Amino acid sequence: MHAEYLLVLGAILFFPLLLSIILRLRMYTHYRSLLKAMAVVCLVFWTWDVLVTARGHWSFNPSYVMGWDLLGMPVEEWLFFPVLVFVSVFTYEAVRKVWKGL
Repeated sequence: MHAEYLLVLGAILFFPLLLSIILRLRMYTHYRSLLKAMAVVCLVFWTWDVLVTARGHWSFNPSYVMGWDLLGMPVEEWLFFPVLVFVSVFTYEAVRKVWKGL
């Protein structure tokens, strides 16, 4: 399935987004901090990802990606790091909120 990587990213995002509504985390109030964290992580890891992909250290199986590439990497890989940062910040905020409620 060519959308498998994208579906996995969607599944990773689904539950944090759902729980952010249930837990009323109001993640949108922290959007500047979230964007700064995403910028730093993405700058470092996108650069690293492009370099190691270009050198052939790893590759992406065309059977599992949509086929849209930028600088030799599929769009799903470009989305991976922003999704990872969002889920990490969400987890931190959720644990902090639940911990305060105990």
